[in-house]
Amino acid sequence: MAKSEERQIENNYDSSEIPTYMGLHGDGLIRAITCTATIGFLLFGYDQGVMSGIISAEQFAETFPSVKEETWLERGLSVESARSQSSVIQATYTSIYELGCLAGAAMGLVVGDYLGRRKMIFLGALVMVIGTVIQVTAFRGYEAAAQFCVGRVVTGIGNGMNTATIPTWQAETSKSHNRGLLVCIEASMIATGTVIAYWIDFGLSFVHGDMGDVSWRFPIALQVIFAFGLWGGVWFLPESPRWLLARGFEEEGTRVVAALASVPIHSEEAQTQKRVILDSLKAMSKIKARRRDVFTSGKTQHFRRTLLGAGSQLFQQIGGCNAVIYFSPVIYQHTLGLKRTLSLILGGVNVTVYAIAAFGSYALIERMGRRNMFLMGSLGQALSMFLIMGCLIPGTANAAQGGVVGMFFFLIFFGCTWLELPWLYPAEVNPLRIRTNANAISTMTNWLWNFAVVQWTPPMLTAWNWGTFLFFGVINACFIPIIWYFYPETAGRSLEEIDIIFALGYTEGKSYVSVSRQMPKLSTAEVEAEGHRLGLSGVGALDVEKGHNDSGSDIPEGTARENVAAGAKQ
Repeated sequence: MAKSEERQIENNYDSSEIPTYMGLHGDGLIRAITCTATIGFLLFGYDQGVMSGIISAEQFAETFPSVKEETWLERGLSVESARSQSSVIQATYTSIYELGCLAGAAMGLVVGDYLGRRKMIFLGALVMVIGTVIQVTAFRGYEAAAQFCVGRVVTGIGNGMNTATIPTWQAETSKSHNRGLLVCIEASMIATGTVIAYWIDFGLSFVHGDMGDVSWRFPIALQVIFAFGLWGGVWFLPESPRWLLARGFEEEGTRVVAALASVPIHSEEAQTQKRVILDSLKAMSKIKARRRDVFTSGKTQHFRRTLLGAGSQLFQQIGGCNAVIYFSPVIYQHTLGLKRTLSLILGGVNVTVYAIAAFGSYALIERMGRRNMFLMGSLGQALSMFLIMGCLIPGTANAAQGGVVGMFFFLIFFGCTWLELPWLYPAEVNPLRIRTNANAISTMTNWLWNFAVVQWTPPMLTAWNWGTFLFFGVINACFIPIIWYFYPETAGRSLEEIDIIFALGYTEGKSYVSVSRQMPKLSTAEVEAEGHRLGLSGVGALDVEKGHNDSGSDIPEGTARENVAAGAKQ
């Protein structure tokens, strides 16, 4: 619903009849939800970036000496072995956080549907605070390394719970015409959080002596401020209307639907939107939703859609983004041969450009659509990696410095495309029946491969040098044909309309990509009618899960059916 339409609807009703949360409804309420979601991803980005500036700092090494190359030299290792050992330890201190995130995302798979979106987010922020306290109270001589790693894992668990839940909460409370923009704003905060963490790390890197511990304890502790902000938001804002209706809270679910649409609870607009959601839930009243439903096919194409969402998260990680974000100072200093201070400054400028590029996604997401942004980002990232590779092959200092340009270009392309899209696409493409479980699988995929890439990058750089960037360049190039042939466009579609695309493609034996391109936009009433025709609700819902529907012929053909069929055959 556009702003002008919302304003016109408001004029038709007494504003006192419209339900509110925090005194807000309509676009104002959606903005408040977006602000809270952005705090959650700001926290995510901050915690993800905070280690990049301190992992190789002398002050950090005073408490955790195993991260220093000199420590291993003193133990009798050769220079090459000492460098390899210290790089593995640095990678482990950084990447073990991703294992916690993987466990947190798995918790979303187990209890996410039971607790709901708000409780999961609240609990995730609480767990992150506990993990932060464990990290900053680690002291040398008191099993500091073990305690710090435990704290990293606990913090990761909380973040995994949040990242598996927040995009779903955001998508389920947004409107189809701006859902992509709102999730992009949310995801772009990852880059902003990383920038904040990096420059705080850089500023405190000049603190030495008795106060040296502050240079790493304070940046890690600061993230609790974002956690408190997240608590405050989810405490007062509404639960997802789709989750409420799915769990039987019809009165509250209708109230949220009305508040988001800026209409009274008993208005036709609110009741129609509620019916569309309830229609997609009728099968659940007869067949209990199971976790293995993500592996079913038929008209709902659950398994395909789960793979599409999880695949986008996999591609984001194996494209090399965190190899650049986490280890840019290390790459500048040890691979490109720059001084440490200059390496830190360039790393800071790098992530700042990355954050600015992320804001560029706001203008692109609805204009270009998801597919074109995926394709543009993949091509740009591949060329950037090949540029870095080419600059490192000669082995000279001057040539290697050209790799800095490649690093900047990579994060520009990544920041405005692949940073945001894997958080948006799974929340859009997965249907309500499996959305929580499928999104949790997508997020688990992200953290599993995040861990793998961060863990293998330092040893890979040591062993392969420029071959590392050749590897990532080829991987990025491979994304292009996969996106082109298998990823349908979701921009401008309601979440229920996307269900129609997959059902229509399956029924007519067409490519889902071509159906998404040819099918006209549907109104709420048309989605409702087409869902009945295709057996996506009511009596046909049970047959859909089995992969067929015998009731469609009993449903009269109408305008919706004719419009969709005509569009899909063009």
